[in-house]
Amino acid sequence: MSTNERENLISILRKLGTEQTNPDTVDIDNLPPLEIVRKINNEDKKVALVVEQALPKIAKAAETAAQTLRNGGRIIYIGAGTSGRLGVLDASECPPTFGTDPKQIIGLISGGYETLILSKEGAEDREDWAVDDLKKISLSSEDFIIGIAASIRTPYTLAGIEFAKLIGCKTALIVCNEPSILKIKPDILISLPVGPEAITGSTRMKSGTAQKMALNMISTTAMILVGKTYGNLMVDLQANSEKLAARSRKILMEFLGIDYTAADSLLNSAGGSVKTAIVMHRLGVGKEEAERKLEAAEGFLRRVL
Repeated sequence: MSTNERENLISILRKLGTEQTNPDTVDIDNLPPLEIVRKINNEDKKVALVVEQALPKIAKAAETAAQTLRNGGRIIYIGAGTSGRLGVLDASECPPTFGTDPKQIIGLISGGYETLILSKEGAEDREDWAVDDLKKISLSSEDFIIGIAASIRTPYTLAGIEFAKLIGCKTALIVCNEPSILKIKPDILISLPVGPEAITGSTRMKSGTAQKMALNMISTTAMILVGKTYGNLMVDLQANSEKLAARSRKILMEFLGIDYTAADSLLNSAGGSVKTAIVMHRLGVGKEEAERKLEAAEGFLRRVL
């Protein structure tokens, strides 16, 4: 980067709220541990209120995500650094929680998955990597791309959104600053201006928390809208670990009012599917008939019962 380019970048950073000096934490290096964490906690308390202001846009993104899945498309998160890691995290948590196919919700991070555990300096600046990463997964106009960029100017993320728009994808962008300097126009812009971080510019803090909250809402709401829950129960989970096996049986015991032995037998008969097991028990049908009824109801357990 040339001197002029770097000076221009400094000018941009000066305009970002997350890069401002926080007047409430200027003495943080001169405080005992309890007071340091109290200062950080006071900043964290502000995040939920910021996210609240963006709920209409978050809901729109969730509705778009649900429609994308119904139409056979994919939800693809794209970001760099902390933002990229949060996208990969949210994508990776959907299969065990909601029984989704890992190919339905994908997280892309600049520099590849190795940057999940070791940062790769300069990865966020590589616009060409974004295009390459999206091409590698055969991006389609049926997909919904959600960019995550706390600083609002991350080249990798913005290039990914621009390429997705050219392909014809629906796009959303989650940022943690006021969008006045944003040069692209995603279909859905989720602005979460959390203000100065406790440590100036450390957007893994309030910004990361705000992004995580928004992603939780988008994916969870989308899963609810496509029938992955009954009430607030995760009825579409698959018992692929000891914890999930125990949780599956617990749901059946409490929802159906049966004991462990009955829940264990029922779940085994249902091929490990909680949703199928519930239909079998409630309607007194076999596994195949329960699956047919669920398919006819587009997976919504409430419609079957």
